[in-house]
Amino acid sequence: MMPWLAVSLDLEAGAAEAFGDALLAAGAQSVALESGRLSAILESRRDPQTLVSAAARTLGIAAPAFTTQRLDDRDWVRESQAQFAPLRLGRLWIGASWHEPPADAISVSLDPGMAFGTGSHPTTRLVLTDLERNLKGGERVLDYGCGSGILAIAAAKLGAASVDATDLDPLAVQTTIENAALNRVGVRARSPEALAPAQYDVVVSNILLQPLVLLAPLLAARVAPRGRIALAGVLESQAEELALAYAPWFDAAVAMRLDGWALVAGARR
Repeated sequence: MMPWLAVSLDLEAGAAEAFGDALLAAGAQSVALESGRLSAILESRRDPQTLVSAAARTLGIAAPAFTTQRLDDRDWVRESQAQFAPLRLGRLWIGASWHEPPADAISVSLDPGMAFGTGSHPTTRLVLTDLERNLKGGERVLDYGCGSGILAIAAAKLGAASVDATDLDPLAVQTTIENAALNRVGVRARSPEALAPAQYDVVVSNILLQPLVLLAPLLAARVAPRGRIALAGVLESQAEELALAYAPWFDAAVAMRLDGWALVAGARR
């Protein structure tokens, strides 16, 4: 039986998702975020300090403190499955492949592993809820910063006519392609430079405040007239700054709040 290590880190709000991506890129087997604590599973032969330091260098920050716990195979399976409980958001149901979806739900299957974003984080839940409430079917959708592809896949399942997804991380693009195939939906995932010039009825992006502010002109240009944008990854205290950054193009305002996080959304003028 192969032993594993569970590494736990407490990070500032807003930094955990990006650090989870960096840990996966550095060699972690899976990551999970629950109540502000980031957990990663890695092979016991891997040095956790080396992995955490490599992830920190990727983000240009100091390596955070962490704790480790030794697991065997059975413990790892139990821990992974416990961290990824199914999630129901209106018509949508998000669960892992070992969960049985309800018969009355639009189900998205996503296993923990090679990409961050399984629906458990409040920012992901905010965008999923926005899509579930506002997609009527037939829309053209862009997920900018797709991670695991959960938002793009949910949009396709909710009836979007076409869905594009893009991410700077090649691993995220590949994982989105694989997850879309698992869910039997047509999502075109590619790098930002390979994204064809087009406008969309709906653009969603769940990243962090500063990238969202810098991307405002680019994302605005991607939204068709009277189209809609939905942005997450920001704290409630940051939402006004984000809305102001998009005000030249959108009637942007806080649309939802959850556990200290906010979703900024609005229609393109």
